[in-house]
Amino acid sequence: QGHLVESGGGLVQTGGSLRLSCEASGLTFNTHAMAWFRQAPGTEREFVAVVDVGGATQYYGYPVRGRFTIARDKANKMVSLQMNDLKPEDTATYYCAAGPQSQLRLWIQPTEYQYWGHGPQVPVSS
Repeated sequence: QGHLVESGGGLVQTGGSLRLSCEASGLTFNTHAMAWFRQAPGTEREFVAVVDVGGATQYYGYPVRGRFTIARDKANKMVSLQMNDLKPEDTATYYCAAGPQSQLRLWIQPTEYQYWGHGPQVPVSS
């Protein structure tokens, strides 16, 4: 049974930076694409970023392009999300997700992912 544990959430000021990490266990890390989603109160879960099994291909949601960077660490079975130039509209609970890459059809769709973390909160103050 796969398990994802995030760390690194917390309050940050507008324009600041924050790094989220996610450690995977109980799943074959090298066959799973790793992604980040976020959800603000009263909204649907939103795609943030995804990285493929090789780590060389990343895709970002439009609101975070140029500010966020996703990376995977194969040796430690971890994925990170570096968030720079944070804005109040980035305030959300951030979720790490994993899904078998061979089965993913629409990488931005939350229902495609099999495993989820608990979701640390990232409040961005104005």
